[in-house]
Formats: sequence, structure tokens, C-alpha cells
Amino acid sequence: MPQGKPDHVPDDGLTTRQRRDRPLVVVHTGAGKGKSTAAFGLALRAWNQGWPIGVFQFVKSAKWRVGEESVLRTLGRVHDETGEGGPVTWHKMGEGWSWTRRPGTEADHAADAAEGWAQIRRDLAAETYRLYVLDEFTYPIKWGWVDVADVIDALASRPGRQHVVVTGRDAHPDLLAHADLVTEMTKVKHPMDAGQKGQKGIEW
Repeated sequence: MPQGKPDHVPDDGLTTRQRRDRPLVVVHTGAGKGKSTAAFGLALRAWNQGWPIGVFQFVKSAKWRVGEESVLRTLGRVHDETGEGGPVTWHKMGEGWSWTRRPGTEADHAADAAEGWAQIRRDLAAETYRLYVLDEFTYPIKWGWVDVADVIDALASRPGRQHVVVTGRDAHPDLLAHADLVTEMTKVKHPMDAGQKGQKGIEW
């Protein structure tokens, strides 16, 4: 795609404007760092365009305060107070659980994930947001807590111009096939390989 131009323009009868305005399903997957970070970067662009943004955080603990959450919540307040940018809504689906799947409360986690997905389906039908960030959503799909066929059906039938970004490792092959844009983060080297733990400003 030299200079942002497509290599091939399909003969589908769409105008350039129509093709440019098509809503996208984006997936950030792979073992490397940066999947959520890239999705929240898109959210910053969306906020700048004045789009309503819905963030749905699966798997990360509701007690964790990540830097992107603080920034986007602050930008949401800026919008409420000044009208600049777009509104931001942040939903957390888990309580003290992570993709390591701590044993003992799996039924509760599955119920939380199902409830979160049901809310997303309602919001898609109502066109609540222009950008949806479904952070770590690949895991509930992988573990069977959310049916991938139901996800694809909801994404395929969503009305309007709603963009959806899904992050997480091990994205389901059917989700990858349906997506318009897939990026795989490949780990080449990471400080944790040398025993270093995460640090402020880098991991959170």
C-alpha cells in the first residue's frame, strides 16, 4: 500500500467515498506486546474525530488501573465539560481474574463474559458507539464462554458505521477470516525473557 493507496480496487460499484466509509472489524492478536496499546491508540484517533467510544475490558481485573483507562476517562470528562472530542464509556467485565485463568470461580467469569457480550450486542443493535474496543475478547471466545459464531453474526449484521477492535492472543480462525484488518504482534525480544518484571509507564 504505497502512500496509503490500495494495490487493487475491486469492481464492486462502490464510490471512493462509500469504500472509505465502510465500517471495519479489526483484530490485534499474537504473542507480542502492544495489542491493547494499538487499540487504545485507535481510540485516541476516534476521540479526536468526536466519535462515541465504548471500551469493554474482558479478563483484566476490575481493580487494575491501567494508564489508558485514566487517559481515556479524562478525555471523556473533557468532552462532557467542553464538547471537545467524543464521549467515552469504559466497562470492566472481570473482578480479579486474568488470562492465566485462576481456578475456583470459572463459572462466575464465564457468566461475566456472557453478560458483557450481551451488552455489546445490545449496543451494536442500538448503534451506541462509533468505535468499540473489545480488549482481551479473544480469551472468552477461546475458552468457549462466548460463541464465536454468535460474535461473527452480530458483527456481520451490525447497522451503521460502527468500527470494532478486538485484542488478545490466539484469536479464533473464524474471527480472523471475518475481520477486515488483522495485525499479529510477533515477539522478538522482551525484558521479561531476562527476568525483568513489568514497570510503570511501559506495562501500565
